[in-house]
Amino acid sequence: MEFSTILVQAFNLITSGDPALLEIIALSLKVTISAVAVACLIGLPLGAVVGAFTFPGRSLVTIILNALMGLPPVVVGLTVYLMLSAAGPLGWLALLYTPAAMVMAQVILVTPIVAALTRQVIEDLHSEYAEQFASLDVQPLDRVTALLWDARYSLLTVALAGFGRAVAEVGAVIIVGGNINHVTRVMTTTIALETSKGNLQLALALGMVLLAIVIAVNAAVMSLRASAARSAFV
Repeated sequence: MEFSTILVQAFNLITSGDPALLEIIALSLKVTISAVAVACLIGLPLGAVVGAFTFPGRSLVTIILNALMGLPPVVVGLTVYLMLSAAGPLGWLALLYTPAAMVMAQVILVTPIVAALTRQVIEDLHSEYAEQFASLDVQPLDRVTALLWDARYSLLTVALAGFGRAVAEVGAVIIVGGNINHVTRVMTTTIALETSKGNLQLALALGMVLLAIVIAVNAAVMSLRASAARSAFV
């Protein structure tokens, strides 16, 4: 089949609102947004504390966070699989081959990215605020809260980086999710499966949707940051 024919059929799948396509997209967004939200709840405060305070072992924590940014997805998938399998320590939760297991794997992958990038943002901002905090005797919790708030637009980019990693993930989620139709089939795993089956129309349609989502999220964050910058000069 010619590429132009596949491209037209892929467009038709998207424009016709194919139910199977929409189901896969909806599950992908649900899993990814849930994972990024949990990763931000853990990673933002962790990165802020490491970036704003000096304590024994801080350099080691920074090295570990930076190193974990490059976690191999298949290793994460295998680890989560072993933890959630019937013989694993969390097997009693019966989460293997469910969206919850996919969220768990993505949280492990995304949290170090959010924490490491947040640390850098907060450390740079704290160097500007340090003297003011000291003169006003700002308490540690208030200091972290103020830094996170003032860096909120930069941290949106951090969250976006985590979203980009999570939404494009395939290695870990296919191990713990199993790519079960109507249960754990997301865009990336479906693209891999349908490509191997020769169903290139669906794979290409999902690829275009995935690319459009990433571009749309990037554009939204850039627009928000630009609006914030303009407001700051008013």
